[in-house]
Amino acid sequence: MAKNKVIAGEYLNCNVMSAFGQVSIQTGFTKSIQLDKTTISNYELITEEHRKSAVSGVSRGLIGGVLLGPVGLLAGLSAKNKGTHTLAIEFLDGKRSLIEVDEKIYKALIQKLF
Repeated sequence: MAKNKVIAGEYLNCNVMSAFGQVSIQTGFTKSIQLDKTTISNYELITEEHRKSAVSGVSRGLIGGVLLGPVGLLAGLSAKNKGTHTLAIEFLDGKRSLIEVDEKIYKALIQKLF
């Protein structure tokens, strides 16, 4: 089951929420960052192939570059865990986060970023 959390990078361990057609990272009790075209410059779906290269990257001390390096768009691919998606997000301000979300949040986010 997806964590619906930021699992690496900026906003580590913050929850990712979806409500009323909006997707956001909860950064505090009443604070959040909307995830849409106004805040995200690029995103990349991390697939099983990315995860394998990331594991070898850890051994070389390059995990930051592998998971959160230049982020682009990969369409139509999904993680092996059914209903779980891992995305690397680059914000307009240059900050980067790696998030793990369920199918519902993933679909809402992709619609916001299309």
